[in-house]
Amino acid sequence: MRILLAEDDTLLGDGLCAGLRQLGFQVDWVRDGAAAERELACGVHTAAVLDLGLPLKDGLDVLQAVRARKIATPVLVLTARDAVPDRVRGLDLGADDYVVKPVDLHELGARLRALVRRSHGQPQESLRCGALVLDPSARLASLNDEAVLLSTREFDLLHALMLNAGRVMSREQLEQHLYSWGHEVDSNAIEVHIHHLRRKLQPALIQTVRGIGYAMARDGKAV
Repeated sequence: MRILLAEDDTLLGDGLCAGLRQLGFQVDWVRDGAAAERELACGVHTAAVLDLGLPLKDGLDVLQAVRARKIATPVLVLTARDAVPDRVRGLDLGADDYVVKPVDLHELGARLRALVRRSHGQPQESLRCGALVLDPSARLASLNDEAVLLSTREFDLLHALMLNAGRVMSREQLEQHLYSWGHEVDSNAIEVHIHHLRRKLQPALIQTVRGIGYAMARDGKAV
């Protein structure tokens, strides 16, 4: 999944980017509040990690502004401000979770996955579609209790489709989910990944909606 990181500390930002990418996230990093607000307004990120002490615009002001615009992207506030009133204000302004620095990377990854699950109405960590099971934490997939070997892009694409089971996603939406800044995307990349997934899974699980995009059959049934 594609995450926006808003953090002005270069050393910490480098570490968070590297660590989150190792956990399977695609990360876009901005270093000030104005850029954070602008990127959140684009709506291309699955979730955001937002520092409060940002230059140009404070993180709480960013949060208040995006929620006022009805932008529902899950936001995890990551900050050194550990006073209870600060945490309460952040949550009241629309933060979905609040973590005080320093943070364990695995905990941060787990909290991000939980935010995304909740925002898609998924109560459990593992996603299921008929006999297909996806474990985002372990980055494992199985079909009929047999492991399915997937590339990084194939796994991320399947994750996006399963999170949005029953909903048609355009090629552009899927590209936004798979690729962070700086990645060159071939014009037929999504089609190629879909083709490979269908070869490895039950072909009918991923449906083509002509002229619109692709959809994962909900509970193994047609959309």
